[in-house]
Amino acid sequence: MSGANLSAPSAARRAGRGRIDKRHAILDAAFVVFAREGYGKASVDAIADEAGVAKPTLYNHFGGKEALFREAMAATAELATAKSLAVVAGLASDVEDLSGVLADVGYRLLLCHTSDEAWALRRLLYAEISRFPELFDKVWGHGPNQLSEALADRLARLALAGRLRLTDPVRAAEQFVALLTGPLEGRTVLGTRTVSDDELRATVAAAVGTFISAFAVAVE
Repeated sequence: MSGANLSAPSAARRAGRGRIDKRHAILDAAFVVFAREGYGKASVDAIADEAGVAKPTLYNHFGGKEALFREAMAATAELATAKSLAVVAGLASDVEDLSGVLADVGYRLLLCHTSDEAWALRRLLYAEISRFPELFDKVWGHGPNQLSEALADRLARLALAGRLRLTDPVRAAEQFVALLTGPLEGRTVLGTRTVSDDELRATVAAAVGTFISAFAVAVE
């Protein structure tokens, strides 16, 4: 009897885990299809095929195409933001080579920014913002806002350590990100043209140089 009581929760947990895994698989497949076809041409049948599930399973999890698009966009944005936040977390306040550390962080942020998933996310947001206006806050809240806040915290610590002159860390963080990402929107034609690693590093070097000139405290 006690054995039965112990095995039942384990089975329930496995079933719950399976449902979560299937939900994630559907969201991943949905984003692939939406990115490839666009919202208008993407079909529930194609998403179900991509996910390897029956169409009723998809409807049971998400209800329909619109809800699936919202969830897939939000899930992709959350994952992209987590990768960028992990990069920013490596910016310590006790660094000796500030320019070198900022260049390393900036380069890795650009790798996140220029990933296929990140470009697809932005293109879909731009294309469908009139149909799904609420997605701007949902996706943007997972992206630039969180990144700026996390980066501002790190820059503020550098200011307290006497390495930067800052009156508004949030604005400084926004400016650093803009210096990094702004030039690439046009150069890559919204991610449809590949840029070389040398070009990425040159963009980072220019951004860091401008930022250091504006905010760094001269080391005597």
